[in-house]
Amino acid sequence: MSFELVIFLITLFGLAGIGTPVGYSIIASSIMYFTFGDMDVALAGEKILQGLYKSFVLLAVPLFITAANIMNVGTITDRLLSFCVAVVGRFKGGLGHVNVVASLIFSGMSGSAVADAAGIGKIIIGMMTKNGRYTKGYAAAITAASATIGPIIPPSIPMVLYSVISDTSIGYLFLAGIVPGLIMGLVLMIMNTIISHKRNFVTEKAVPLKKLPRTTVRAFPALLMPAILLYGIYGGVTTPTEAAAIAALYALFLTGVLYRSVSFKSLYEIFVDSARSSAAVGVVIGGAFILTYIVISENIPGILTAFLQEIDVSPLVFLILINILVLLLGCFLDATTIILVIVPLFIPVCKALGIDLIHFGVLVVVNSMIGLITPPYGILLFVINAVTGISLKEIISEIWMFIGVLILALIVMMLFPELILWLPEIFGYKG
Repeated sequence: MSFELVIFLITLFGLAGIGTPVGYSIIASSIMYFTFGDMDVALAGEKILQGLYKSFVLLAVPLFITAANIMNVGTITDRLLSFCVAVVGRFKGGLGHVNVVASLIFSGMSGSAVADAAGIGKIIIGMMTKNGRYTKGYAAAITAASATIGPIIPPSIPMVLYSVISDTSIGYLFLAGIVPGLIMGLVLMIMNTIISHKRNFVTEKAVPLKKLPRTTVRAFPALLMPAILLYGIYGGVTTPTEAAAIAALYALFLTGVLYRSVSFKSLYEIFVDSARSSAAVGVVIGGAFILTYIVISENIPGILTAFLQEIDVSPLVFLILINILVLLLGCFLDATTIILVIVPLFIPVCKALGIDLIHFGVLVVVNSMIGLITPPYGILLFVINAVTGISLKEIISEIWMFIGVLILALIVMMLFPELILWLPEIFGYKG
């Protein structure tokens, strides 16, 4: 380990330890690395600009963020919830099922767990806690757990980021996320059914079947969003980045033209908020480009690969160890940081061990999403606490059982890679 690398690590952990945002910490630490390594400090800026300029696909990130924010305004969420209530609200634990199904649908529009929790999640929690139907802690916990599905089913911002650092196809990553997302939704609905019977939660009054067609028609334009995205990408009509632009434009068309539920003032606020969120992600991405350069310069992937090959670690053992590591890191770090800073270290090792990068990417993203609801960090827990006022103590006391079933689903995905790779292979993925 070189002296400048030691200085880099001390600075990085020191700044992060006092609460400095990760992106700023990496950039500041890299400046120290270049300074003590007798290199041009301007190299840090050069690596950021080159990385951003060459990664056209990164334009999808702010576009998907904008689409999600637009979707959270107006009547779109109300129409989607009415449709979900009509379809699954009649079953035991109905509003819990509505919560999960709504997240499954909304995930095909936003690709953001935070957008799901803060938008449609806030509304469904209000419905669940009205007149004491469900306890506040349980309603918040299942909302947080179901929101983790958002970045799994396409479109997915974390998968866009993973594709950049691993040089894998976004299209195949999106396809690979569909089945895992459905599996996550299924295990959450099973757990909700078990708990609803055990605690005897209220069963909602069934919506007459004759009203279902009308409800479906009201929600149909919004339900069409995932189909437009998937057809555009896999039909060869658009690139993923162009599909993200279409998603944002379509969301704007729905809220502004078709439903007339957004004003110019609220639209301005949406764009400002989207710009701020995109800038925050952009700083982390820029820092990740510098970090990648430093990691390669220090030959860390080569050293790590040689070490693992020397001790003869099998691909399965490696995956188990990495999943444990990501789960632990998820307790303290956000998904973007894990994917952009930690995961690149292991990409060369995956290649050396013959691990499919699409399979590995989906596992990492699913694992990172579980981290979003894992105490003590658990950003989704804080988001729901902020928008609803439900105490963190109540949420955390109920979240563990959902974390358990999601980890179980993750283990199944790890042991049976065909669950992830089946759909991409149908569309021509060769591994």
